[in-house]
Amino acid sequence: MSSPEKLAEAVVLPGFAGTTAPDWLRRRVADGLGGAILFGRNVVDDEQVAALTAQLRGERDGVVVGIDEEGGDVTRLDVNTGSFVPGPLALGAADDPELTTAVAAALGERLAACGVTINLAPCADLTLAAEDPIIGVRAFGSDPAKASPHVAAYVTGLQKYGVAACAKHFPGHGAATEDSHVALPVLPRTPEELRDIELVPFAAAIRAGVRAVMTGHLVVRAWGDEPATFNRAALTDVLRGELGFTGAVITDALEMGAVSGGYGRHDGLGLSAVRALKAGADALCIGGAAFEADALDAINAAIVAAVASGELPLERLAEAAERTAALGTDPAPATVGPVDRRLGLEAARKALRVTGEPRLDGPPLVVDVETEPTIAAGPMPWGLGAHLAELVPGTRALTAGPDDLEKILEAAQGFRSVVVVTREAHRHPRVRALLSALSTVDFIRVETGVPGPVDGDGPRLDTFSGSYVSLRAAAEYLA
Repeated sequence: MSSPEKLAEAVVLPGFAGTTAPDWLRRRVADGLGGAILFGRNVVDDEQVAALTAQLRGERDGVVVGIDEEGGDVTRLDVNTGSFVPGPLALGAADDPELTTAVAAALGERLAACGVTINLAPCADLTLAAEDPIIGVRAFGSDPAKASPHVAAYVTGLQKYGVAACAKHFPGHGAATEDSHVALPVLPRTPEELRDIELVPFAAAIRAGVRAVMTGHLVVRAWGDEPATFNRAALTDVLRGELGFTGAVITDALEMGAVSGGYGRHDGLGLSAVRALKAGADALCIGGAAFEADALDAINAAIVAAVASGELPLERLAEAAERTAALGTDPAPATVGPVDRRLGLEAARKALRVTGEPRLDGPPLVVDVETEPTIAAGPMPWGLGAHLAELVPGTRALTAGPDDLEKILEAAQGFRSVVVVTREAHRHPRVRALLSALSTVDFIRVETGVPGPVDGDGPRLDTFSGSYVSLRAAAEYLA
């Protein structure tokens, strides 16, 4: 058995800054660091990502290279353009599991060509609370019986090319009304309710052979006061015992507010790492932020000290290191090439939901109402205006905020058609107020997030995703 120092290094998956591997990361990978997680800050294009992963693999074969590429609104590969595939909620709306498998396989093939070994997707969460601030379009739906086949299909498609899938955020984030990036949510669920609702998609993912499951920083009172990431009842008794999962358990990022708020940064991250390993987690994700070597040193020191004191059995740490290493299997050979959006467009077109007759009467004014994206999605290109301007000459694209009523009314003069584009308007009171104030204008509403209640009887188009292909499909329909 390896030393505690080597084993501690082997279970950590940090994020980093830059589009090439920094020297400290390359040294640590060569010395046995588990791997790294890629985010939008690490991406220029597919060729650059392939070169970056080749750098890491050049230091050590079997290094784990992860990415948080859900498609749709949460994309890293397409952070500069918008995703080439629609998101999960759109795939659920299309309701064709075979199409979901094909979309996930296209993503898996692309990730394999980029040298990625594990994708932190799909979300096996459900959209269960109207005020849910973070899952939304990232889930395949709200009905576990309908969403579960898509979760399983996604796992099957993604893993076709050797890229490990990771179902998240166990035991299910959708009923939470707080964002675990900033606070610690308490799920209003009994264990029985979880078994009947939230755990159903996770069970489907496990039956489909998912190779990893990510923990959620979520409290279920019946399991105690610790969030699932630190909770032995959740990870060992339920996930492994009841659901029979045998793959790798990955933590959600340990620096998130739900867990770091009470434990600080470097020393706190070390304490969090030990608690997660004791509960049954294997790989420790600290990828949301760009970390440096000193943070890794503090985490490793805490793990080694816990082994020395007997708090963390060496056998548990060795087991975690072995499961983490299994995620470093090289994906199937694939070649980086031009991004093909045809399949994604097919899926996005199939997902469109049409209310009334949303058709243009001449070149329109398109008002993209901007709201802050979720922390998970981050900033990326969004909006319908540019797409319609390309397809319908004479279109005017206007980006506006929820308080820009007068600006919009002035711009609308002279246009027979007005299109107002929103992103989860039901969660933004100022956007709802804007839509109400625009009642004097005949406009077509395009909603790109979770639809929410249908307000009014005006023509409406729901895309269920803010991806490039979903916006393009909406533009094509209107044109």
